[in-house]
Amino acid sequence: MVLASWIWILLGGFFAGRLAERLRSPALLGMVIAGMALGPSFGDAISVEVLQSADGLRSVAVMVILMKAGLGLDPEKLAQQGTVALRLGVLPAACEAIAVALSAIWLFQFDFLTGLLLGCVIGAESPAVIVPGMLRLKRLGYGVKKGIPDAILMGSALSDVLLLLVFSLLLAFLSQAETAGLALPGGLVLSPLQVLPFQVVMQVSLGIVAGWLSAKLLVALIVRQRWAQTIGQSTLIAASGALLLVVSAQRMPLFSGYLAVMATGFFLIGFDPPLARQLRQGFSSLWAIAEIVLFVLLGASLQIGVLEEIFWLGLLLLAIGTLVGRSLGWYLSTLGSNWTTQERFFLLPGNSAKATVQAAIGAIPLAMGVEGGEVILAIAALSILVTAPLGAWAIPTFAPKLLQRDPVDPTKVETEHNPVLLVAINNSPTARQVLLRAAELARHSEAMIVVLHVYQPSDNLELEGLKSQVSDLLVDIRHQFIVTLGTIEEEVSRAAKDSNATSIVIGKGSHSSASEQAIGAIPVSILKASRLPVTIVETTRRDHHGI
Repeated sequence: MVLASWIWILLGGFFAGRLAERLRSPALLGMVIAGMALGPSFGDAISVEVLQSADGLRSVAVMVILMKAGLGLDPEKLAQQGTVALRLGVLPAACEAIAVALSAIWLFQFDFLTGLLLGCVIGAESPAVIVPGMLRLKRLGYGVKKGIPDAILMGSALSDVLLLLVFSLLLAFLSQAETAGLALPGGLVLSPLQVLPFQVVMQVSLGIVAGWLSAKLLVALIVRQRWAQTIGQSTLIAASGALLLVVSAQRMPLFSGYLAVMATGFFLIGFDPPLARQLRQGFSSLWAIAEIVLFVLLGASLQIGVLEEIFWLGLLLLAIGTLVGRSLGWYLSTLGSNWTTQERFFLLPGNSAKATVQAAIGAIPLAMGVEGGEVILAIAALSILVTAPLGAWAIPTFAPKLLQRDPVDPTKVETEHNPVLLVAINNSPTARQVLLRAAELARHSEAMIVVLHVYQPSDNLELEGLKSQVSDLLVDIRHQFIVTLGTIEEEVSRAAKDSNATSIVIGKGSHSSASEQAIGAIPVSILKASRLPVTIVETTRRDHHGI
């Protein structure tokens, strides 16, 4: 039954996500719906053992996504932002939590502390939605000059740490647990509420220190001692170390484990950039599986019945929290920064998604016997269903409209899951050298190759021979062959856009005549005009007849 459950989770979640994408919806929406269909409320196809292990599996998935976030940060851009990232980590979450607390007093007759407990649950941001969205924007260049995605990533992680600490303290009060204060010399005793600022500082500070030490250890093991020989082995060591940080923080709550994980990735960028680049690729592969597990189990754990009574009031509460509380926090966070009005508006779609934290802690107040716990659980579930798919859709939709697109530094972003090489060749024997080099690059990165031949009216075409050569040299590589007539630079640019190419490969030869020299200048022209990385292959043949 357990094995069958995993088959349903992985295959059901994958195909549901792909179907959602084909319907122009976020993949996570399809995964959540698949989880609801497979969960106890409907299909009951997931075993009790798997559902009971959901909390641990969520911790693994969150670890993966926070490591990706840390590896995707840009220290230079964060330094340019000054205190914006820190303010984004405190003010929006705090303002939203207070707005939700006051709204809960009005809408659900909660007392203030119970309302604030609900505010801590709702105010937390979802790394499972925000991190992939911001990393994609960094990869495409939206807002990277001002470091907007980096500021949102760092602020999101810090705000979750703060809210989880306040949530734990409030839960102890409301569940009537015995909480000891801090005894100081002279008989002075601080209450748990008074100790809270010290706990926040300690957890954040020690979390950063733990991340620094973890990054140092990973560099020593993987780079200096060479315990890992492949990207997969390096990722295994790094993932195990990051998970150890999370587990250690749960058993010894002296530091924030999740912040330590993110800090590990961040410090690795400075300690060893080549290792950081390899781990970006490795953790991207892990996330492909972790994402399915996280959102399918999230959907399976939702209790649809509890939403009926509070649906409309819950929507009103969420709207007040976001449009009033969080918007005020965003305004205060970016006050005095170099962000434009449009860039500030991007925080609404870019930094509002709820999912991971709500799924992890939404049911805890009910389990601890807190009055109003069932309402807290229902609103947490509602926030997931509404804001997670909305946020996943809104980030890529509004970024091109509200953010400036800047040049991308390829050394500071993760690669696409499916790289595409656009290979421009001519119909001379030198095409073989270009194809061999492209094949080498493709095998190294598991890329697809799009071969482009732009012929000229004066060319004596031998397309069958050229097609045969392409097929022979790329026999073990997924490829496509395109022949077109037109201006070489324009056709290369058009093909790169149509194929979603991630880089361009083109040949460079030695030329003697004036016309051949003009053709030889084409690689330089493409190199200057293209926003993509361009590989120019040295060739020695003299008989070029186009590209």
